[in-house]
Amino acid sequence: MMLKKKRTEVKTYNHEELYPIIRSSICTGEKVAGFKRRDNGKFEEIMLIQNERDMAEFLRMYGLDKADVKVEY
Repeated sequence: MMLKKKRTEVKTYNHEELYPIIRSSICTGEKVAGFKRRDNGKFEEIMLIQNERDMAEFLRMYGLDKADVKVEY
């Protein structure tokens, strides 16, 4: 039995309008990955970050480097 590797494609976002960010709660430590609009600061939630594997998945999904993502408290 041969298993096929799941194809993963890199998603895109508008670099001119959005920038990647991790929102982290000071109280609970909950982290949410998403994008913030440059013009009005509105946050668009993409996924909950519960561990390093989730963070790696977010970075891989959008072809980002960890240094590209800011953390906001």
